[in-house]
Amino acid sequence: MFLEIVTPEAILFSSEVDSLSVPGLNGEFQMLNNHAPIVSVLKEGTIYIHIHSQINLELDDLHGKLIPDEADDKILTLAINSGTLELNDNKAIILAD
Repeated sequence: MFLEIVTPEAILFSSEVDSLSVPGLNGEFQMLNNHAPIVSVLKEGTIYIHIHSQINLELDDLHGKLIPDEADDKILTLAINSGTLELNDNKAIILAD
């Protein structure tokens, strides 16, 4: 699926991913390719991005808030205060604060 994470400051992430875990209001949930369409409010917590296995991302200063996981270099984390998620047709957009 394609993921784009947008904040008021910048587009933090825009790439293919294998899966995505987000902090929903009723707990953390995960989405994989071909997930049913969904719109959800996100609460304070951590987004876990499982980078597409065929992609080698080069993180630059624009991605300063994305932190590679120490145990697995194919997982990025992003702490958020709140946000909104829309997933439709294998494209996820997160508006995060």
